[in-house]
Amino acid sequence: MVLFFLFTLLTLPAFANDDNTLNVYTWSQEIPSSVIEQFENETGINVNYTSYDSNEIMYTKLRAGKNPGYDIVEPSSYYVQRMRNEGMLVKLDRSQLPNLKNIDPWFSQQNYDPGNLYNVPFIWGITGLFTNRDAYHAQTPTRWRDLLQKKYHNQLMIIDDPREAFSMALLMQGYSINDTNPTHIRLAWHTLQRMMPNIRLFNTDAIKSILIDKDALAGMAWNGDLTSAQPENDQLAFIIPAGKFEIWVDSMTILKSAPHKANAYRFLNFLMRADIARAVSLNIGYATPNLAAQKTLPATTRNNPALYPSKTVLARGEFQTDVGDKTFALYENYWERLKVGV
Repeated sequence: MVLFFLFTLLTLPAFANDDNTLNVYTWSQEIPSSVIEQFENETGINVNYTSYDSNEIMYTKLRAGKNPGYDIVEPSSYYVQRMRNEGMLVKLDRSQLPNLKNIDPWFSQQNYDPGNLYNVPFIWGITGLFTNRDAYHAQTPTRWRDLLQKKYHNQLMIIDDPREAFSMALLMQGYSINDTNPTHIRLAWHTLQRMMPNIRLFNTDAIKSILIDKDALAGMAWNGDLTSAQPENDQLAFIIPAGKFEIWVDSMTILKSAPHKANAYRFLNFLMRADIARAVSLNIGYATPNLAAQKTLPATTRNNPALYPSKTVLARGEFQTDVGDKTFALYENYWERLKVGV
């Protein structure tokens, strides 16, 4: 056992410094295994791929170790902003990323990373309303406040994430999803408390299955999960709420502590190829920010307004930005109290 332990310690640095290696850490199920295999076959670089289920898990793991050995991580917009401000990310050398020309310039105009200096948008989507038409017919929800109606008693699914849930509740009160005013956040908490009798379940990791099986008949969902579930439940409808709504993006970034930066650049440029971005989008069901890839998608996909709304509609949306540790701690405190009913 001692010899094995010593062997492990001795081999770890060699693994971390292997020029033929790339260590990738992303949201679960966002990079198809076929894409990883294609990159390995084309480049001869071995990819060690691991995943996480929340930004908080990823961030905590990175902060816990001075150099955990990862090269590429995939934070959502507000964590791109946080990690950039904390000096955790490489400012991208655009000369090594010629395929950046494929990315919709609209994403470079957002506040979380103006100019896309530290991130490459990978997939994006909208948090909106959903319903089953066979249950509610023409009386579908059209705005967030509709979910407070008594007809939804014990029928709603809410995304199991404090930022997502509080974004919804803040919008119900007429505030920004990035509001940091404690009074406004408390009002949002009271709104969620009022909604609790209607909430059947909270979930993030099995949303598609819940939608297909009708375990919840209405609520909030990510557009990609819903459109992926529609072939198996044709009664599902996704509704972009009237008024404001949340737009999110998951982005590829290179850690400043990355041991294989050259390989990381090759991988990011590979992911931005039109054929690869198309394959990813069709596999996971979410929209791609890659304009070259969008042009090659099936017409039913690229013309689906739930996945690719017009710029006029998108103008009503907001990207999440970093609200800081103090505000996020307030979210978590209210979130825990909401779950336990105090």
